[in-house]
Amino acid sequence: MPSTRKTRIVQDAKRIVVKVGSSLVTNEGRGLDEAAIGQWCRQLAVLRGKGIEVVMVSSGAIAEGMKRLGWSARPQAINELQAAAAVGQMGLAQMYETKLRENSLGSAQVLLTHADLADRERYLNARSTLLTLLKLGVVPVINENDTVVNDEIKFGDNDTLGALVANLIEADALVILTDQKGLFSADPRKDPQARFIDEARAGDLALEEMAGGTGSSLGRGGMITKILAAKRAAGSGASTIIAWGREPDALVRLAQGEAIGTVLVAPTQKTQARKQWMADHLQLRGAVMVDAGAARMVRSQGKSLLPVGMVGVEGDFSRGDVIAVRGPEGQDIARGLANYSSAEARLLCGKPSAEIESLLGYAAEPEMLHRDNLVLMR
Repeated sequence: MPSTRKTRIVQDAKRIVVKVGSSLVTNEGRGLDEAAIGQWCRQLAVLRGKGIEVVMVSSGAIAEGMKRLGWSARPQAINELQAAAAVGQMGLAQMYETKLRENSLGSAQVLLTHADLADRERYLNARSTLLTLLKLGVVPVINENDTVVNDEIKFGDNDTLGALVANLIEADALVILTDQKGLFSADPRKDPQARFIDEARAGDLALEEMAGGTGSSLGRGGMITKILAAKRAAGSGASTIIAWGREPDALVRLAQGEAIGTVLVAPTQKTQARKQWMADHLQLRGAVMVDAGAARMVRSQGKSLLPVGMVGVEGDFSRGDVIAVRGPEGQDIARGLANYSSAEARLLCGKPSAEIESLLGYAAEPEMLHRDNLVLMR
């Protein structure tokens, strides 16, 4: 019997990231697989109907561009890869837009580079955009921005991108659809004795030792990248499922609690991972001092910190930096991600949220620190 933990990962999820690879999307390089993309989009519509927010991370732009340009082998030169991506991205976006619309879903194309997620302000901007799209019922279709990326800033594969997106939006699960049934102890195409792995712990070093190599000439990934992606996704508490992309109704059946593919379970819960990330692993760039009322609201009632409760600012920080929240006696009561810079925060001290736009010329958020990006200190 499959474990209850495994079968409920997608069933209990409120938000998931689905990643599909180049060989699936382009039918092994023969061109965009309209039927397969249509099936995935239909399944995404079913998940949306169940109240599950979904983000699609799709490879295939370079592979589709290669097909349109008549290239049989993946080029090595960065400018040729960028050209192929630019050509293929047109068809890829159009295909998803068409198939999602056929299933009464809106779509949005989002192209990311590593620099977008490494920079805190751009990270928050990307997060805000994606969460807004999900709130509007739109399915974001994400790919690496291969038309401008270079060796220094590329993700390297879309498995990594899928994991980073899962962390970015705090997804409950990452589903990686691939050309294998799941994870095996060895390559089943070469070793008939390869053992199927039903469930394991994300981050288990034994998994990395048994996997390796790239899966096809079209993509950049392989099973090792999926294992490493699961390890990365687990950092924010998201478990990962690796499943065959052509398994009939795989996403729907996962959402119904069926055991499909390999599950790599995150060792920590979502909330625990996020609190640990903010509490222990980030350097503080500054602080805001708050009055007794604001301190009580944050500490005792778990509320967001509003500018009206701030009485002072220390340090020099930017939007997205981790800062401390200090109570009237100078004690750190919380820390979290700042929605405004230190210069802006000084202008906002003691002011109601309704005045943010008139004071700054814009209003990113009504809070200085949102409770979802806030962790209490003991």
